[in-house]
Amino acid sequence: MSTPAASDVEGSEVEGAGERRAHATVDHARIEAAVREILIAVGEDPDRDGLVDTPGRVARSYAEMFAGLSQSPAKVLETTFDVEHEELILVRDIEVYSVCEHHLVPFHGVAHVGYIPGPTGHITGLSKLARLVDVFARRPQVQERLTTEVAEALEEYLHPRGVIVVIEAEHLCMSMRGVRRPGARTITSAVRGQLRAGATRAEAMSLALARRV
Repeated sequence: MSTPAASDVEGSEVEGAGERRAHATVDHARIEAAVREILIAVGEDPDRDGLVDTPGRVARSYAEMFAGLSQSPAKVLETTFDVEHEELILVRDIEVYSVCEHHLVPFHGVAHVGYIPGPTGHITGLSKLARLVDVFARRPQVQERLTTEVAEALEEYLHPRGVIVVIEAEHLCMSMRGVRRPGARTITSAVRGQLRAGATRAEAMSLALARRV
């Protein structure tokens, strides 16, 4: 069996919370061949002007869209700061773009990610929460697992007292095919630790889902 050229393979070893692969590679040549076959299978001519470069474009876009398979949440959350903060930290409206693993079409929306720091008071940078969401979103996904993976990574690497992750998204597999209900949004949540308590959970959910006037 031939070994792909270095320029055709991108990836690294990853491990930790939510990881589903020991290695993640992008074989550009293999994607291009598969896309060409798909075009033929749906009745198109892959050699016509508009499509002749499409397999290469798809391969490059897939390398970007699924880059999270070769990224580790541990690296994102490895830097922390000691500010002795003991209350909820919440970042709202983190844009989410992912690909449904059932039909390989996108879903998109926003994530709200919050946590109560652990006894040490250590926190991570606010931008790291957005990067963490991106690591897990840039993989073939389902929204439910994406929500859980972000929460579990925060638990494993920050050791917080509580975690809340809420994702609101529209799925194009539901909007443009099947039942064809554009605009329908799915909301999923994962709550851990102290934020499971009734009043605390209600407050966190209201902050995450509050609508701006």
